[in-house]
Parts: sequence; structure tokens; C-alpha cells
Amino acid sequence: MAMASNKTLFAERLAQAAELVEVRLSALLAGPSLDDTPRRLKEAMAHAVLGGGKRFRPFLVIEGAHIFGIDPANSVSAAAAVELLHCYSLVHDDLPAMDNDALRRGRPSVWKAFDEATAILAGDALLTLAFETLADPATHPNPEVRAQFVLGLARVSGASGMVGGQQLDLEAETAARADLHTAAGVQAIQDMKTGALIRFSACAGAILASATAAEVQALATYGSAIGAAFQIADDLLDAGGDATQIGKRAGKDAQAGKATWISILGIDGARARLAQLERDAATAVSVFGARSDVLAQAATFVAQRQK
Repeated sequence: MAMASNKTLFAERLAQAAELVEVRLSALLAGPSLDDTPRRLKEAMAHAVLGGGKRFRPFLVIEGAHIFGIDPANSVSAAAAVELLHCYSLVHDDLPAMDNDALRRGRPSVWKAFDEATAILAGDALLTLAFETLADPATHPNPEVRAQFVLGLARVSGASGMVGGQQLDLEAETAARADLHTAAGVQAIQDMKTGALIRFSACAGAILASATAAEVQALATYGSAIGAAFQIADDLLDAGGDATQIGKRAGKDAQAGKATWISILGIDGARARLAQLERDAATAVSVFGARSDVLAQAATFVAQRQK
């Protein structure tokens, strides 16, 4: 009964966070700093950001902050900034020169709906808007907290994080990088490309709350586990999902020769690893007691998601 109750609470909080973030994203895209933005570019940015996605990363920001008593209204701007950065990465990842995906969130990807050049510029604009949002005093009154947040997000999204992971992901498609088709290689790619931003999102609320180093670390450990779980679940969906259900082209990883846990462990081995990561995530946040029930259920959501 308690598990069902927690699952319901998680679904409610995820929906509430998504609604809050959607409103904030709409306001940012309509904000005065974008008044002089060319109409086509602004439309491409909105196409990339609004009306789609689970908003899971911003949910982690908001829920992590909630553990420390921060009202969602006071963490939503930081959460929206994380989502802007995530959306920029999706726009660029979908480009023909990258993953060449024409479908995203059940709709034409930005380059397909507009054109490649506009998609590149839209991604650039979303990336800079993310950091503009974080630098705004309205996001947090303490400039030291804002600076720490900016620094952390820059590190996980840059050359040693998400961007570097994308580079390794591309290199893994070539015969010259057979070393990436190993457990260590897959771990490195996924830790950087997907895991880094999810890990940061999970501990971002602790940064906003000026929590202790131990509390930040507990949430970072949790984030590492669900970040790895998220990618394995994504790989499993790609291997056996339906494009109409998952909202993007299925089967592309195997076709491209990508290095994934499925290519290393097989379907059953990947599922076993996913189950272990779900348990690891719940253990990491158990130090917060009942305050972490929603985050523990989030790990189950990641492991069992169907899209």
C-alpha cells in the first residue's frame, strides 16, 4: 500500500514540476531579453522547448530542493535553466551530422521542421539563455550560490561532460575506436553524455539550499545511479521499442554501431544492471528518510519507463 501511495505521489509531483517548468519556460522565451530575436529563430527555440518531454531533469532539481524545504516556486527558474540546456543538446544531437534523427518527442526535430542552420542557431540560443537565466538574481538572491550553480552546470555540459560524451559516442561508430566497445568505454560515454547532467540535476537542489558536502554527495551518488539507469532504459527502448510509443526512431543504435550496455552485456545483462542501479539509487537517498520517498520512486520510474 505504501509503495502504491509513493508511486501516486511521485506521479503527482512529476506532473506538478512539469507544469511549473512549462510556465517558466514560456515566460523565459517571451521575456524582454529575446525581444529582438528574429521570428524564425524564436519559433525554432519554442519548437525545441515547449509542449513536450517528461521534464525529468528539472523535476530532479525541484524535488532535490524540496528535500531541504525549498518551495518549488523558488527552484523553478534553476530547473528551467537545466531544461533549456538539455533541450539545446537534443537539438544539436538530432542534426544530420550527429545522430541524424528526424523525430523528437513525437514531432519533427528542429532541423527537420525548420532547417539545419536554424537548428544550430536555436541550440546556441537556448544554451546561452540557460546561463543568462542562472545569472539572473531572480533565480537565487545569493550571488555565490548562482556562481556555484553556473560553474557546476558548465562543467557537466562542456567538453569534459555532455559535449565530450557526444564526441566519444560519435567516435565509437568508427572502427578506429574499438576500445570504446568495452565496459569501460561504454561507462565513459554514458557517464559524460547522459549521466553528468542528470547527476548535476539531482544534487542541484542541495546547491540551492547550501546543504552540507555530505548531503550534496548523497544526491550526486543517487544522480549517478539514475543517470546510468536512464541511459540503459533508453538503450532497451531503442532496441525493442516502437517509434510511435517512444517518440523517436527506434533501432538506430544498432544500425549506427553505437557502443551501449546492450552491445556489451546483451538484453538480459543490461536489464540486470538496470535493476541493480535502481536499488543503488534508492540506497543513496535513504539517508534523508521519508523526505526521499519521491526520489526513490523516481528511480523506479526511470528503470520501468516505456517512452
